[in-house]
Amino acid sequence: MNKHLIGFIAASVLSTAAFAGETPAVFDAKNCKAEYPKASLLNEEQGTVSMSFLISAGGEVVDSKIEKSSGFKNLDKAAIKAISACKFKPGTKDGAVAQTWTRVDYAWAL
Repeated sequence: MNKHLIGFIAASVLSTAAFAGETPAVFDAKNCKAEYPKASLLNEEQGTVSMSFLISAGGEVVDSKIEKSSGFKNLDKAAIKAISACKFKPGTKDGAVAQTWTRVDYAWAL
């Protein structure tokens, strides 16, 4: 069985803060990876998916949405599933831990 894991080639957490004094949640990209979907490997699919995650004050994913597709549903679904299972360091608002939105770009490359 050939397992392909892709690291965060272009993964980045970008601030989606609407207000000054807000810091978005972050996670450890080294310990949070998605497994390349088998069908996508066979079809040599590649691309970057941009996602937004609502992170609770406890660091769990409350909601997620795809901002820009990679162009392949399997890659988009795998990225959402993998990142949703990650533990985040909560964001802050005015210095206090709070529920915040954060953006993550995940690049799939062979």
